Amino acid sequence: MSYIWNFQDVFDNWYALAIGAAGTLRLFVVCLVIGMGLGLIIALGKRSKNRPVRWLSTAFVEFFRNTPVLVQILWFYYALPIIAPIEIGPFLAAILGISLNSAAYSAEIYRGGIQSIEPGQWEAARAIGMNGLQTLRRVILPQAIRRIIPALTNRGVEIFKMTTLASVVAYVELLQQGKLIASLSFNPLEVYTVIAAIFLIILYPIVRLTYALERHLARSD
Repeated sequence: MSYIWNFQDVFDNWYALAIGAAGTLRLFVVCLVIGMGLGLIIALGKRSKNRPVRWLSTAFVEFFRNTPVLVQILWFYYALPIIAPIEIGPFLAAILGISLNSAAYSAEIYRGGIQSIEPGQWEAARAIGMNGLQTLRRVILPQAIRRIIPALTNRGVEIFKMTTLASVVAYVELLQQGKLIASLSFNPLEVYTVIAAIFLIILYPIVRLTYALERHLARSD
């Protein structure tokens, strides 16, 4: 028996999807800023001459890279309030899980970019009287970030897709709203097809821009 597609119920609930899209974008922006910013700090920590700082930074990266984001979100939501006297809502749990995981991966991207800069750049900066921080800020980071922009863009795309994991703690985002619509209208295929289409419409132009940026950087090197 052939399946008869019916998207009418999905379109009738467009407002619920719009609320979910707003929640997705809100979570994405916060996680992107925290993940990218903290990732740079962790990357610098891994290069620190201070052994405890270097050890803690490495431990952070290894822990959050090698445990599932979904488990991290659930742990922050259910376990952290038990061991710490703080209240963790769905939004905060999702931020912690996605941001910290993204920071671990971003740290490795930053580290690779910094290490790709020739040692002579450091030596030349020291020769003209720059200290380590000045060399990093004025010479090394501008070149490193230029090289890792495509990788950071891809990381941003992954963060956007990871926002769907927040549905496990009932945070109001696209997938969570889709589940609600599907449970009321009994048409999950149509609902999840529309959600997939929304993600594709948002992310595909970004991915194409990433490819164009990679080609531009390759020509300018």
